[in-house]
Amino acid sequence: MRIALCTISFRHHLVSIGELARFARGHGFDGIELWGVHARNLGPGDHAEWLAAYGLRVPMLSDYLPLDAPLETLTERTAELARLAGSWGAPRLRTFAGTKGSATASADERAHVAQRLRMAAGQLADQGLRLVVETHPGTLADTTASLLDLLDAVDHPNLRVNFDTLHVWEGGDDPLASHARLSPHIDYYHLKNVRSRADLSVFEPANVYAAAGRREGMTGLFEGALDYAAFLKTLPPQAEGSLEWFGEASFSVLPTDLFRLRSATAGRRGAGALHAAR
Repeated sequence: MRIALCTISFRHHLVSIGELARFARGHGFDGIELWGVHARNLGPGDHAEWLAAYGLRVPMLSDYLPLDAPLETLTERTAELARLAGSWGAPRLRTFAGTKGSATASADERAHVAQRLRMAAGQLADQGLRLVVETHPGTLADTTASLLDLLDAVDHPNLRVNFDTLHVWEGGDDPLASHARLSPHIDYYHLKNVRSRADLSVFEPANVYAAAGRREGMTGLFEGALDYAAFLKTLPPQAEGSLEWFGEASFSVLPTDLFRLRSATAGRRGAGALHAAR
């Protein structure tokens, strides 16, 4: 399994992309998932060749397409991100499925999100890039059923899924069952954990992006409520994903999680049930 670290893990650090590349190479990561705001500030250039010199790649550019904005704005933002993804050699762009959860979105709102995702998927396909929508609360991908309905409504082969295991569990679905249903559409994985269901609020965007936000409850990948040792054994050997760490001590937690992840996926024997701590 190819594993990347995320530049968003260092959103409150004073650290350069060169330092992150040396850190990633030194600890055995396969790549660096680039946050959209970081890509925009780094600007265009021959970044893919530069990063390849470290034995690394950018597997995904993660941003948030403005699906509710005027069509011209969406088209321009998608084109901008496609150019940046090309600069880094990234094969996919990550976005969210709107800004409303499936329980509150109207039929018209669902249709609008589907139509805009279809347009963006087509635009990126013309650039040789895949569009992936993340399983995430507060969006139309907050449950497996809603996401499958959305994929059917979009009906475009270039729209894929970024399977965030924790958020699938947060939405009330069993991650193993959800993974089985979504597997034909899954293109990437986000891997993170939490101490308990009572701590899920630490992943709310307002808290995550705040420099003084709460970090208690965020745990290493193999220390929280989800049994990742079992889940990882169910993934195909060619799977790609990122350790999406939002907590403190990024320079120590990430290498530890990567080492344990490599150990857990070394043999892929068995496929135990994923469970959540009660």
